[in-house]
Amino acid sequence: MNSKAKVAVIGSGNIGTDLMFKILRKSDSLEMAVLVGVDPASDGLARARRLGIAATAGGLSSLRSMEIYRDISIIFDATSASAHLVHAKVLENDGKIAIDLTPAAVGPFVVPSVNLDENLKSLNVNMVTCGGQATIPVIAAVSRVAPLPYAEIVASISSRSAGPGTRANIDEFTETTARAIESVGGATKGKAVIVLNPAEPPMIMRDTVYCLVRTEDRDAIRTSIESAISSVQAYVPGYRLKQDVQFERIPSDASVRIPGLDYPVSGLKVTVFLEVEGAAHYLPAYAGNLDIMTSAAVRTGEHISQMAVGEIA
Repeated sequence: MNSKAKVAVIGSGNIGTDLMFKILRKSDSLEMAVLVGVDPASDGLARARRLGIAATAGGLSSLRSMEIYRDISIIFDATSASAHLVHAKVLENDGKIAIDLTPAAVGPFVVPSVNLDENLKSLNVNMVTCGGQATIPVIAAVSRVAPLPYAEIVASISSRSAGPGTRANIDEFTETTARAIESVGGATKGKAVIVLNPAEPPMIMRDTVYCLVRTEDRDAIRTSIESAISSVQAYVPGYRLKQDVQFERIPSDASVRIPGLDYPVSGLKVTVFLEVEGAAHYLPAYAGNLDIMTSAAVRTGEHISQMAVGEIA
């Protein structure tokens, strides 16, 4: 008996195609059933057909007309924020679970190593952004051991790994990531910046996390961050610290004012430098920004499907 959950991926671009390969190569609980796009000439759809995977260039409406649609329980949406707002309503009415890889943020933000378990029964979950997936585990690790008034992240990705969808969603990226830094990461105030790096040869994803915390316990922060790194590496092996965690004391007589906070802040400034190398299942290894999104999405889909199997059993 096949206990795998049948899934479909909407979006046949870089992210959707990489998702397809990850499901095919790595997942023991998900079965890749259909890849959906809107461009008949897309490389993703061509690869799906060569692999014997059903493929359609007719969008969600075409998927819904396919006989296999009734057997599909989970749908990954790797299109755009505006498209997902439309897709989400349709999928909810059809009783399908949606895992959203756009910044639409219809459902709750999910970062697998931080808050997956509490969102397993949601019909729509949002994977935040690549920057959020890379940095929020660290921010949450800091907030677990100390009050965290402020956290800021800078995500630097190769411009060659930023496709049309990423470029069209830059504003949504910064807004969505900042909100998730607060709601999932635990910061009182969050800020996000994305940098498209045109360097050649392309650089792999780099992320810098700045936290301003009220504690003197550097060892507790360092230990918590290292534990968070290990948790993410369980599903993103190329995720790592670039160098040791950095600390700087900001005394009360030199406190700083941060927009959005109505009080001056002092304490310990924590700086964390991260690097994300992709697994190169479909995308180049430098595209760690896309790899961490697809890896987090697959991890989420697997846990949702395993919970459903457990309930049936």
